[in-house]
Amino acid sequence: MGTDVDAFLGQLARHLRPQVGKLAGLLLQRLNDELPELSEEADIAALNLEETAQHITAFLDLLETHPDAGASKAPPIALEGGRLYARRGIPVSRVLRGYRIGHLSLLELLQAEAPRLTDDWHMIHLASMRLVTIGFDYVDRSSEEVVAAYQEERDRLLQRRLALTNRASKRIGTTLDVTRTAEELTEVCTEDFADLVTVDLFDSALDETGMGSAEALTQRRVAQRSVLDGCPESLLRIDEAHSYPDESEPVRALTTGQPVLHHIAGTEMPTWMAPSESHGRVLRTLGLHSVLLVPLHARGDTLGLVQFARHRTSTPFDDDDLLLAREIVSRAAVSIDNARRYTHERSTALTLQRTLLPRHTVRQSAVETASRYLPAGSRAGVGGDWYDVIPLSGARVALVVGDVVGRGLHAAATMGRLRTAVRAFADIDLMPDELLTHLDDVVIRMQREESRDGGETSATCLYAIYDPVSRRCSLASAGHIPPTVVILPTTGDATRISSVGELPEVPIGPPLGLGGLPFETAEFELPEGSLMALHTDGLIAGRTRDVDLGLATLHDVLTSAPESLEETCDQLLTALLPGHPADDVALLVARTRTLDPGHVAAIDLPSDPAAVSGARRFASDALAAWGLEEASFVTELIVSELVTNAIRYGKSPVQLRLILQSTLTCEVSDAGSTTPHLRRARIFDEGGRGLLLVAQLTERWGTRHHRQGKVIWAEQALPADSGQAKATGSTD
Repeated sequence: MGTDVDAFLGQLARHLRPQVGKLAGLLLQRLNDELPELSEEADIAALNLEETAQHITAFLDLLETHPDAGASKAPPIALEGGRLYARRGIPVSRVLRGYRIGHLSLLELLQAEAPRLTDDWHMIHLASMRLVTIGFDYVDRSSEEVVAAYQEERDRLLQRRLALTNRASKRIGTTLDVTRTAEELTEVCTEDFADLVTVDLFDSALDETGMGSAEALTQRRVAQRSVLDGCPESLLRIDEAHSYPDESEPVRALTTGQPVLHHIAGTEMPTWMAPSESHGRVLRTLGLHSVLLVPLHARGDTLGLVQFARHRTSTPFDDDDLLLAREIVSRAAVSIDNARRYTHERSTALTLQRTLLPRHTVRQSAVETASRYLPAGSRAGVGGDWYDVIPLSGARVALVVGDVVGRGLHAAATMGRLRTAVRAFADIDLMPDELLTHLDDVVIRMQREESRDGGETSATCLYAIYDPVSRRCSLASAGHIPPTVVILPTTGDATRISSVGELPEVPIGPPLGLGGLPFETAEFELPEGSLMALHTDGLIAGRTRDVDLGLATLHDVLTSAPESLEETCDQLLTALLPGHPADDVALLVARTRTLDPGHVAAIDLPSDPAAVSGARRFASDALAAWGLEEASFVTELIVSELVTNAIRYGKSPVQLRLILQSTLTCEVSDAGSTTPHLRRARIFDEGGRGLLLVAQLTERWGTRHHRQGKVIWAEQALPADSGQAKATGSTD
C-alpha cells in the first residue's frame, strides 16, 4: 500500500507541475494578507514570488522522485531571502511564520487537488497523511537552513556595526575642536564603510553664536575624505561655502531632520551632486551608485549634513547601512556640539577673564611692574587665575595674585568677584592677614549662595604690601605659593631671599573657603631694586616637572634678569613653559623702588592743642622746600584739621608726615583706634565740619589701622605749574 501511495503522490506532483506559477501566486496572496511587511518593498516582493515558486517546485520534486529522502534542502534563493530579511531588519519570527503559512497553504492546495485524480477516499486519506509528514519534514529542514543563513548574516552585520561603532567611539571626538572632530568622522568612515565622506556645517555652528535653520541653508565644507587621491568626487574645497538647490534631497534631509538613502540608476546623476555636466561625467566614470545623506543633529539643533557615497564598493547602501550611518553621525554630532559649546564657553570665559584683569597698571612710585596671563591649553579650559596692582595711601602699593579652583565661566566670574572684594578691602587699608580673613568670609558666603550642584567654591590668594618709604614689605598667604624674591646689590652678586635666609619664613595659611583658621602677616625689608615674582602654580608645576626644579629655574632667571621687566617676563615664560601650559598662568614681576628721603617730611607732635600751629609751620616750610608754595594754604588747613582731631580724640604719640610723589599726601598718626567719620553739622553746631572740609579740598582721604594705632591721610593733586617734575622725576 505504501508503494501505491508514493505512486499516487508522484502522479499528483506531475499533475500540478504545470500550475507552479498559479500556485505560487495563490500562496503569495495569502502570505501577503497575513504578513504584509514581507512584501512592502519591490525587491523583497519579487524575491518572495521567485522563492515561493522554487519552494513549490522543490516540494513537487520531493513527491515525485524521493518521497522518503531525509536530506531535503531549501532552494538557494531561500537562503538569499533569509539574508535579505536580516539586512532589512525583519524579525526572524515573522520569517518563520511566513514559512509555516506558506507550507500549510501548499498542503491545503495539494489535498484539494487529490480528489480530482481518484475517488478512492482511503487512498486520499493515506496520501494526505503522507503529505503532512513529508511537508512538515520539508518545512523544518528548509526553515532551519534559512534561519541559519539569517543568523549568519545578522552576526556579520552586528560584528561589522560593532567594529565600526567601536572605532568611531574611540577615534571621533578625541579633541575639543570642531574641525578636527569632523575630520575624524571622515577618516573612520572611509576605511571600510564609504568611498567618500563629506561634512558640511552651518556657519552659525562654526561661529559658536547660534544654530542653523531651514531658512538659512548656507553651509561650509569643513572636512572631506575619499579613497581616491585628491578627492575627485567633490568640486568643493575645505572651508568653501555653498548651498544646495531648493527641493533637493539634501535640503529635504536638513529641513525634516530625517536621513535619506538615494540610489543612482544608470546614467542618472542628481544636480545637487553634479552641478556641471563635466563633473557628472566624472562621477559616472567613477561609478557612483548610492549616497546616504544624514543630518548632524544634537540636543535639538541641526549642525549640518554628512554625505556618504559609494563607487568603488560594489554593494550599494541599504537600510541597515543607513541605520549604522545615522548612529555614527549621531555620536559625531554630540562630539561636534560639545566642541562647539566648549569653544564658545572657553572664548566667553577667556574674554571675561581678560576683561576683569587689569589692562594697565596705575602709575605709582613704589614699584615697577610687568605682568602676563596665559590661559591653559584648549582641553584644560580657562581657570580663575588673577593678579592686581593696587595703589595704597602713603605711596604704598599692594601686589596681589590668586587662583580660583575650577575652570570655565564660573571660575572666571568668581575670580572677578574676589578681585573686586580685594580692591574694596584694600581701599580701607586692611593689613594682609585681616584682608584675607575678610576675603575668606566672602568665599564662605559665596559657597552658601551657590547651589549644591555648582560645586564648592575655593581659592588661594597672596596679598603683599610694599612701602617705598620704609622699604618694608608685609604679606600673607591663603594657601598660595610664596613669592620668589631676589636682591640685586650694587656688587652684582645676586642672593636669593628664602625662608632660611635673611627673611623670616612666610607662613602659608589655609585656602580661602575653609573658615575659622587664622592667617599670619610676615614683614621684611627689601633694598631698592629687589625683584619679586608673584605667580600661580601653573608657572612652576606640571605633570612632568618638579616644583623645586621650577622654583630653581625661576630664581636663576630672576638672578640674571635684564633691566626690562617685560623681557624678564618673556624669559620666565620661555624657560618654564616651552609649550602650551597645562594650567592657567598668572605672573606679576615687580622691582622695588625707594622714595627719596628728601620727598618725606615727618615731625612728632605733643598731645597739646598748642602744637597745631607748629604743625602748620612745619608743613609750610616743607612745601616751600619742595617749591609748592601755592599748595600751602590748603595743606595748612588740612594739617590743622587732622592734627586737631588726633590730639582731641586720639592718643599719643602723634606724628605728622608729608609725602611728595605724584600727589601730595598728608598723614597724621596716633595710637588711638577711634575711626573718624563724616557727619552733617547743624547750623548752631560749633564743630563737625573739619573732615567735610578735608574731603572737599582733597582728591581722596581715609583711615588705615595698624598694630600701634591708626593713620588718617589725605591726598591732593599737585599744582600744574609747580615744581612737580623736580619732585617726581626721580621716582616715576
